[in-house]
Amino acid sequence: MLRFRHRAAGTIVEGTADSPDELVDYDLARPVDPPEVWGAGVTYQRSLDARMEESSAQDLYALVYGGERPELFLKDAACRRTAGPGDPIGVRADSSWDVPEPELALVLDSRAQIVGYLVADDVSSRSIEGANPLYLPQAKIYDDSLGLSETIVLARDAGDLTSAAIELQIDRDGDRIFEGATSTGDMKRTFEELTGALFAELSHPAGAVLLTGTGIVPPDEVTLADGDRVRIAIEGVGVLEHAIYRKT
Repeated sequence: MLRFRHRAAGTIVEGTADSPDELVDYDLARPVDPPEVWGAGVTYQRSLDARMEESSAQDLYALVYGGERPELFLKDAACRRTAGPGDPIGVRADSSWDVPEPELALVLDSRAQIVGYLVADDVSSRSIEGANPLYLPQAKIYDDSLGLSETIVLARDAGDLTSAAIELQIDRDGDRIFEGATSTGDMKRTFEELTGALFAELSHPAGAVLLTGTGIVPPDEVTLADGDRVRIAIEGVGVLEHAIYRKT
């Protein structure tokens, strides 16, 4: 039995279905509307390498990667900047270099316990962040800058995801322009370390969603364009597919 939420006449309706085939006629809603979505940065070696290559302050990212304290940032509040399941995700009009960031997202309760998992795309402007690390909020936080998968896999059903495969594909006009893979096993920090830092001095009475960082970074010549299609698959969690649109 599957529990689902869908949009109908501007409202959210919840129900159950026996199989995914019964949901094809529904316009699905986000499975959860967390009051806050937080991101964790530079949690993979590949992310460190990319940040140092693009940045005018390379040593800063090395300190973040090797430091005791992880980088955390508020990605979204009240899901105002998160696209709905399958809806297109935007890239900034004032950015010249934009990439998807496939990430495992942790669904957390008020006690910092992991209760579920989502597939996330934390789209980012590399040109803006690379110009100055202090521009991170502008590179990461804007309308339609985040996608979450349409279903939550409950922690009790997911099993061990500490070495789950993550795959990314980018298609343009029917052609595959990039594909890559990594594993959560390549993360520098554990899930517990990240959640502990998030809750260290912050209360989350209604829980939160925490993005755990990306280990897949396309080469420098790849930048998202209007009409591109992105597919992210995480072993044991599911798939997130969406189109890209460039803001004007």
